[in-house]
Amino acid sequence: MSVLTATADVAPRTSSGKQRSMASVVFAGSIGTVIEWYDFLIYGTAAALVFNSLFFPNFDPLTGTLAALGAYAAGFFARPVGGILFGHFGDRIGRKTMLMITMVVMGLGTFCVGLLPTYHQIGIWAPILLITLRIVQGIGLGGEWGGASLVVLEHAPAARRGFYGSLVQVGFPLGMLTSTGAFALAATLPQASFMTWGWRVPFLLSITLLGVGWFVRRRVAETPVFEDIKRRGDIAPSPFLETILRNPRSFLVAIGLKISEVSWVYILTIFAVVYATTKLGVSKQLMLDAIIVAALVAVAAIPLFGWLSDIFGRRALYFAGTLFTMSFAFPLFWLLDSKNPTIIILTMVVALSLGQGTMFGLQSTYFPELFGTRVRYTGASLGFQLAAAIGGGLTPLFATSLANYTGGTAGVSLMLILLAAITFVAALCVPETRGQSLHR
Repeated sequence: MSVLTATADVAPRTSSGKQRSMASVVFAGSIGTVIEWYDFLIYGTAAALVFNSLFFPNFDPLTGTLAALGAYAAGFFARPVGGILFGHFGDRIGRKTMLMITMVVMGLGTFCVGLLPTYHQIGIWAPILLITLRIVQGIGLGGEWGGASLVVLEHAPAARRGFYGSLVQVGFPLGMLTSTGAFALAATLPQASFMTWGWRVPFLLSITLLGVGWFVRRRVAETPVFEDIKRRGDIAPSPFLETILRNPRSFLVAIGLKISEVSWVYILTIFAVVYATTKLGVSKQLMLDAIIVAALVAVAAIPLFGWLSDIFGRRALYFAGTLFTMSFAFPLFWLLDSKNPTIIILTMVVALSLGQGTMFGLQSTYFPELFGTRVRYTGASLGFQLAAAIGGGLTPLFATSLANYTGGTAGVSLMLILLAAITFVAALCVPETRGQSLHR
């Protein structure tokens, strides 16, 4: 490693110009991620609240809900495809270009969902088109996360990578906040208006967000770390094969590190909404309000955990998060069963911040740090998105079926404990990456 390269990786940013540059990079990465998560998450809320009757009306309520969640899962299984596709070009052409493309793919896919005719209007083509657009969303998000993470991380000073990377992850609770808030406002309409046109508004708004994101991101420069390997001609000919064949340990560990957190958050935001509204008789509005409050708290909690990871290391935060998840898996549903609005809101706040935030806040930093620059986009994206497909795509569907079969949530809690144990073992097997150079 050259002296110049090493200095660029560890030197603090002391000049006001560099600080302004870093602030603009973080803003561009974060604001774009907010928009992308908004686009992806509004589908989950709609799947839990309206899609079962609008696009799968010929099923009984349970089967219709499962069908809607199955379509929801399709987006998750498309995410690894996006990770491979955009990761390949992101590792060969550059991070910034892929960020612009993924934003357009995601925004247009979401906007078109808001234009879809329902089953009563075009029959079987309605769910087919819905699933197709969900796949488009998944491909877009699959490439978006890795690009946004790397644009911020590869500009950041080494001593503060955990904090700066966590600001990208704030896009998730902000996206959750804006998407759930949009649906909460739409849900205040009379039921007939909400079911006819009100549910479409949150999807159609994405075209405005797309314009904002494009304006902000086009000003961001390519990362110095990628420019370094480009100058040296050290571009991987096949980033995907190099990730699988030369970095199998990092790839598998990344999947293990993601699996508990992603399952936990979608149990909270999808399964818990379905369970509370259909089995417990809790109002949709209360569950939406609980998610909004939890997301607000997570906006502050995630950067806190990122900052702590720069002090104590990434692994320590992961151990804390998995141990909390194991200990709270049963109390989570006991507290929801109380049907008390205050208890439900506080439960969602604690569960989201401590069960997800401790791990999720580190992933934009930790996952890319596991891979060399040649395959960093592909490796981080693929590990993240494969685990998301398994944990996020299948978990709400499996949990809904399991709860219906057993007549309770004990099986769901045991599943969450098992997944947390997998992530705990992955954290044991992974090295500490805090302070390591990215120029490798």
